[in-house]
Amino acid sequence: MTQNTQLYIDGSWQAGRTTVENRNPSDVTDLIGHYAQADADQLDQALDAAARAQQIWWAAGIQKRHDVLMAIGVELMTRAEEIGRIIAREEGKPLAEGKGEAYRAGQFFTYYAGECLRNQGDLSESVRSGIEIDVRREPVGVVAIISPWNFPVATPAWKIAPALAYGNAVVWKPANITPASAVALTEIIARQDIPAGLFNMVLGSGRDVGQRLVESAKVDAISFTGSVGVGRGIAASAMSNMTKVQMEMGSKNPMLIMDDCDLELAVTHATGAAFGGTGQKCTAASRLIVHSAVHDAFVEKLVAAAKALKVGHALEEGTQLGPVVSDTQLAQNLDYIAKGRAEGAELLCGGDRLERDTDGYFMAPAVFAGTRNDMVINREEMFAPITCVIKADSYAEALSIANDSQFGLTAGIMTRSLSRASHFRANMRAGCVMVNLPTAGTDYHVPFGGRGASSFGPREQGRYAAEFYTTVKTAYVASGVPE
Repeated sequence: MTQNTQLYIDGSWQAGRTTVENRNPSDVTDLIGHYAQADADQLDQALDAAARAQQIWWAAGIQKRHDVLMAIGVELMTRAEEIGRIIAREEGKPLAEGKGEAYRAGQFFTYYAGECLRNQGDLSESVRSGIEIDVRREPVGVVAIISPWNFPVATPAWKIAPALAYGNAVVWKPANITPASAVALTEIIARQDIPAGLFNMVLGSGRDVGQRLVESAKVDAISFTGSVGVGRGIAASAMSNMTKVQMEMGSKNPMLIMDDCDLELAVTHATGAAFGGTGQKCTAASRLIVHSAVHDAFVEKLVAAAKALKVGHALEEGTQLGPVVSDTQLAQNLDYIAKGRAEGAELLCGGDRLERDTDGYFMAPAVFAGTRNDMVINREEMFAPITCVIKADSYAEALSIANDSQFGLTAGIMTRSLSRASHFRANMRAGCVMVNLPTAGTDYHVPFGGRGASSFGPREQGRYAAEFYTTVKTAYVASGVPE
């Protein structure tokens, strides 16, 4: 992998007008590089190039699109360890998780390579004789993709792959905090035989480049993953141009621990769901709603499991939790610890900054007990290795607490009861529900998304992605009578 730090616009690498510094959160003395920042003129250049290239790409046909996406996916999977190291170094997730993310990104591309060859339309009978009807899907045009730092390769992959598969052009604004991962993915895409301008990568601040991108009348659709506040601003900006919007935003995912569960399995899944990825993921289980009959035993085992997790350098063998991504994120996490204590929650373990051999943003995973659902730590997404235990006296009470949230992304239940599991699946107001599984980890060929403040617009992933990346055209043909 090269040490490129440039932008990719209209088929060529370009220097930015300014740069941002990128450092390793496991060791802040490790300078990864200075990465280019686009200005307004460069963004406009990318948008104009995308509009030109999109027509060429759509005309190239399904076999061409299949071959390009398959090549991208295979290279990502083949080079998963190399790209995983880049992810681990700049984002802070342990190397094993970084490798897994890179491989999963490749699977998104190979899956959508297959979708290129599948029928994307329908034939219908008319209510009138002598008329034929076909319903087809066509690309929306130029898609703006704005992705977060916590999955710097996988999240853009599950947006870019369907965008290209369905015949669109892409202008991608990655997160400024993980530019090396963005360049790595861009280099792979740029090597393909695609029209110049079909895919553009423009790093820049959300305030400048991001805002101009979502306000542009040259954009036909916007796919965004990030915070609720930013998402609402994007929706308001997009409305002025009637731009199609798809957004994945915040969460406050509950996991119900019932009195009839396999307690050891419940602790294992809750620990992984709460602290995997250092809690920096939208599917993290940050509310553990525990039946009073098993509350004390579960909490004791959970605290022991949290204390046993190895926190360290993301590239160090055996590390289970890497650092949080930045000093700003660490300060925010510690502030939530202070808020929880001030509200009367009992901090049973963790919640402090850790010292390691390298100067990084390490934090001990924290467990709060004695919490109420109206506490700030149970209402706001913390994006931290912090989880909160809420006691409930029945399944009905636990479900009621779980549904009492503005969010509705994922939710889980640990139980041996078929009736509880079935009732939970039907009545939990979330986009993804899990039974005897962590709230994290979803298959790439099925839809992903939530309710309420968690999501807005059509679902991501699987065949459902076509609802966002295509527009439907209904054609009526009066063929006449043959002579």
